[in-house]
Amino acid sequence: MTGHPPPSSAPESADGSAPEPAQGPAPEPFRGRALRAVRQALRLLAVELGNPTEPGTPLFAAVQNPWLRRLPYLLAFGFAVSLLPTTVTVLANDYGMAGGLAGALATAQSASLLLAVARPLQAWWVIFAADVVCAVALTGLDGVAGRAWPWPPPVIVGYLALMLALSLRERRRTLIAVWLTTGAAGILFELAAPAHVQNTWVLLFVLSGVMLLMGATLRERGDAQRKLIEQETISEAERARRTLLEERTRIARELHDVVAHHMSVITVQADSAPYRISGIPKAAEDEFGAIAATARESLAEMRRLLGVLRSEETERQGGPEKAPQPGIGMLPKLVEGTVRAGVPVELALPEERAELEPAVDLSAYRIVQEALANVVRHAPGARTRVSLRTTADGTRLTVLVVNSAPPAPATPSAPLETGGTGHGLVGMRERVRLVDGSLDTGPLPDGGFRVAARLPLAPPAAPASPLPTKDSGSL
Repeated sequence: MTGHPPPSSAPESADGSAPEPAQGPAPEPFRGRALRAVRQALRLLAVELGNPTEPGTPLFAAVQNPWLRRLPYLLAFGFAVSLLPTTVTVLANDYGMAGGLAGALATAQSASLLLAVARPLQAWWVIFAADVVCAVALTGLDGVAGRAWPWPPPVIVGYLALMLALSLRERRRTLIAVWLTTGAAGILFELAAPAHVQNTWVLLFVLSGVMLLMGATLRERGDAQRKLIEQETISEAERARRTLLEERTRIARELHDVVAHHMSVITVQADSAPYRISGIPKAAEDEFGAIAATARESLAEMRRLLGVLRSEETERQGGPEKAPQPGIGMLPKLVEGTVRAGVPVELALPEERAELEPAVDLSAYRIVQEALANVVRHAPGARTRVSLRTTADGTRLTVLVVNSAPPAPATPSAPLETGGTGHGLVGMRERVRLVDGSLDTGPLPDGGFRVAARLPLAPPAAPASPLPTKDSGSL
């Protein structure tokens, strides 16, 4: 049996020698990679130098002070007026440049600073091009020997002013592109520098970098401060809004207890009327039943709607608070606790106890409570007087809390109530507005503080609907 010949590992060439192994694509030479990197850098420079930030918007346009808004125009005008004749004189007299060419270059280099107020990047294109043309024109002049080149002193001053305006407007990548372009132009001029000149490209390159860095730092710091102020304003508004909502929620919870009590009384009275009053007709008994049913439904609906206003602690305790809501009758106890906290307080109540609506009674107590808490927190040890009196016509209750300046040195004391609302005047205004009253607060000349509230003894009556008549067909 004949065997198959072993397969050859590689085909032989025509001369019998083994072929060379296959190779991959040749690596790109270093020169090609360098050229591609340079093209990408130039493309990036063109993009950054061709896309200005907020074109047409003047510098300091967002500043509210009108004098600061005019400051860039005044500085640009001052630089332009001073540099224009100086540049013409230096180029024509010192360097020996023709007067017409010197005037044209000086105008392009100086007057364009006015454009830098609103369009600094476009102004840079004009001024930089004029500076390059000026450097080329100075190369062949006899007066350049022994003088500054390629950037004469007036050119350096105007360019640095432009750098400051540019750094206050453009983003960081654009500033880096401008700085690198300035350095690249200086390096190219260094290669063709005339003999016996004082080369200034390094000086301009360093000073322009310093100006760009300084202006960018000032701009970024201003932006950070402006954002911080905006955030603080938003936070303050949100804090005030949250405080207002929390105080309204607390008031709603307290009123819920008051209204629930009255609705419960109505329900009990309507249910028990047929048993307490003998001989009432069937229609009246049915009417009492309907009143009781309506009151019971209203009470249940109110508890469902306002039950969500209860705190989590109250819900975990299994329902609404069982303690009665405080009123002005509990002010002596409140004052006594404040005195124990280190604040001397005098209390003056009306001689004749007026019958107050529950909302007014509760609001008066809470206003005094919050005012005394503020005294304990902000003016510990200050002498305080609390007085409540009714007006001569007997329609309003005046609540007045006045404290003097705290003694020096003030000894800090612990707050009377660690679990207070901490809402201060916001809660007072809400409570006064709730009962259609008025509130007056403010500091006193002697360093004290005054809280004065005028509360109606009875809340404003709602407009009554007309009673139905027999002619209308109603029951």
